[in-house]
Amino acid sequence: MPEMNAVPALRAHYRLQWEPAQDCHVLLYPEGMIKLNGSAGEIMSCVDGERSVEQIISALQTRFPDAPGVAEDTLEFFTVAHDKRWLEFG
Repeated sequence: MPEMNAVPALRAHYRLQWEPAQDCHVLLYPEGMIKLNGSAGEIMSCVDGERSVEQIISALQTRFPDAPGVAEDTLEFFTVAHDKRWLEFG
């Protein structure tokens, strides 16, 4: 699990974009595309290589004040995304 002060960034050759045909955010990379669900897309849209995990969680909690478990879900997603080598932490 990432530390709260760690700064997530997309790995080289990965790019996040909204894909109208899929009606969702996708991660593009040279070998293909990863379709993200709504929550994952919202989290990834906050990843800019400058904000820390803590700052991203705070932004998401502000954006979705009635959603339970934002911090836990975000940390879990970051762990999975790092394990799948979509993200790196600085």
